[in-house]
Amino acid sequence: MPSSAAPASSSPGSAGMLAPFVNELDKIAPSFQIHGSQIQVIRTPADFYETLKAKIRSAKTRVFLSTLYIGKSEKELPVSFATILTILGEDYDVARGLARQSEAHPEHLDRCVTRNSRSAQPVMRVTTCPLITEFGPERVEIRMYHTPNLTGLRKKHVPTRINEGWGLQHMKLYGVDDEIILSGANLSSDYFTNRQDRYHLISSREITEYFARLYAGVTSLSFRVEPSEEAAGFTLQWPSTNTAPSPLEKPAQYVAKATKVMNSLITPQSTAQTTVTKDGQASDTTIFMLAQLSQLLKPDTSTELPAVTHILKTLAAPQYAGSSWTFTAGYFNPAPSLTQLLMSSASTNCTVITASPQANGFYGSKGVSGMLPDAYTYLARRFLMAIKQQKRESDITLKEWRKGTVGEPEGWTYHAKGLWVTLPNESGPSMTVVGSSNYTKRSYSLDLEAGALVVTENADLKKRLADEQKWLQEYAAPVTIDDLAKTERRVSFKVRMAMWFVQLVGGAL
Repeated sequence: MPSSAAPASSSPGSAGMLAPFVNELDKIAPSFQIHGSQIQVIRTPADFYETLKAKIRSAKTRVFLSTLYIGKSEKELPVSFATILTILGEDYDVARGLARQSEAHPEHLDRCVTRNSRSAQPVMRVTTCPLITEFGPERVEIRMYHTPNLTGLRKKHVPTRINEGWGLQHMKLYGVDDEIILSGANLSSDYFTNRQDRYHLISSREITEYFARLYAGVTSLSFRVEPSEEAAGFTLQWPSTNTAPSPLEKPAQYVAKATKVMNSLITPQSTAQTTVTKDGQASDTTIFMLAQLSQLLKPDTSTELPAVTHILKTLAAPQYAGSSWTFTAGYFNPAPSLTQLLMSSASTNCTVITASPQANGFYGSKGVSGMLPDAYTYLARRFLMAIKQQKRESDITLKEWRKGTVGEPEGWTYHAKGLWVTLPNESGPSMTVVGSSNYTKRSYSLDLEAGALVVTENADLKKRLADEQKWLQEYAAPVTIDDLAKTERRVSFKVRMAMWFVQLVGGAL
């Protein structure tokens, strides 16, 4: 059933309001039809942690993990990565059992596509290479992505602390058998305890398989980790079976080959639209597969920015004057085009949620990065000024999220990102975007991002999405231009340096 067709359970009014969105989205991104009950909205970091453990523990055929990083320090690594393989508290027994179990399923692979950066060496030496040695490369495969943008003299001389500013692997895909968790969360202890993000568990063989193919595409463009007797404990090899030459040796040819591989995965024609039923119920929800892979595509055929742009442009039409939206980004540095589109919508009762300085992951950091919270405050103030200039103060509210203070007992950080759209005369969102993207200029030009746009007619899912909006605002309070003009909120001259750093690394670390 084409996604532009109204499901049998939809109301004519709701379907009619959604039609201008989905008709164009069908041309932008691949999509699948499911039932709303096949999406579980996970609430807290602890819930995410327990769900991930439970799913991996019961895996029958495959586990594939794509993340930005695993752990933040060598001390944490044995806990964080072992946890994801359900080793935590069970030594290696569960992992051995998982490997034995996979003997009946030769397609089973435990993979992690992660960034090749400062944290790589302890990750490989302490935790992952022993898994390859014990279970064999046919069951455990680890890949590390390297951007084609950082080569030659640039790679040689750019400091490690900021070299990720030239692009990295940022997708967060946690697939187990026929289920996948889409999130913005990484795999370290704070994301399991006190760093708020979003997490949607989708139970669908077709959708999980789609993301597995996307994942495999990036894997085929990444280095393979192999155990070694060298001091580092591992080496990075470029397999002859990869679909492109090494990005360090032939970056132009690498991108050319990558374009063919990834473009075939993300175009609408690559996935036949499918009606998926659950317990005999007709599908009532469309999932559009979103990917932003700009550094791998020439020309760029990424789908996330066009999809989000289309949604916001459509909301500017007069018939959506009774709609509302909620937008959240832990690092408030949205791409300028999105900022303007948010303010240009006809929607009212709209909310932007971002981290307060005390809930920013860089709060209290040493050096230039410690000034980033002030830089985001400066950007938030500019946003509020633009709202005032356009006379939208009564329509758009900016809220800062804070639960304690970073680095202090019970202090949390805020890392959630997404967009919810509620149609006129509706009480819950009919659309939401969930995934890894921070919606920054960098997200749309440098990093690899993956996510989904959910378009639903399911009343229960709408209610659960409305609940998600509410609980993410439990610790959020409105801020105004006057609030940011107070002495304690004024940014210093040094913020210019921080602003430079934000532009350099995209504010999306």
